[in-house]
Amino acid sequence: MERRLRWATEEGNGLEYLAIRHTAQGVVAEGVVVGPDSGDLYQGSPFGCRYAIHCDARWRVRQVEASVAVGARLLLRADGAARWRGPDGAPLPALDGCTDVDLACSPFTNTLPIRRLGEALRERREILVAYVTLPGAGVTPSRQAYTLLGEGRYRFESLSDPFQADIKTDADGLVVRYPGLFRRLG
Repeated sequence: MERRLRWATEEGNGLEYLAIRHTAQGVVAEGVVVGPDSGDLYQGSPFGCRYAIHCDARWRVRQVEASVAVGARLLLRADGAARWRGPDGAPLPALDGCTDVDLACSPFTNTLPIRRLGEALRERREILVAYVTLPGAGVTPSRQAYTLLGEGRYRFESLSDPFQADIKTDADGLVVRYPGLFRRLG
């Protein structure tokens, strides 16, 4: 199965294209983002990047690659048990315990914990994610929480700062609307 999706930022100054496919090993998501600096989503300088996220069949992140046009490159590998390594294979203990990755510039990465946790989200679940900001490719641990509010509706909370949003998804857990940030096109 393969799906192709597009999102725009609510302000209209950013766009994402995503191709997601299921393989015998799991899920591969490849995206291209053109938009503002995700550190300041609405007023940042423009950038472009490509990313690929590889998950196993249980939606556990196994590899993340991102490259910014004329800029930073990122490669992270995870063992499926919340331990991460850099491109040289060296452990990244600062990310120990991070179960998912969150690319600040992409609504797709909200799908990862939604699919991985499934019905467990009927109760609020706190998670630790590897939070990636672009274009600089900074990676820090970030505490977040997700709660299923009803069919295709999830509350996202950043526990690192006072932010929350009620996200609308389709039946596959892919974001349709992320109020104030993203909306899916077509």
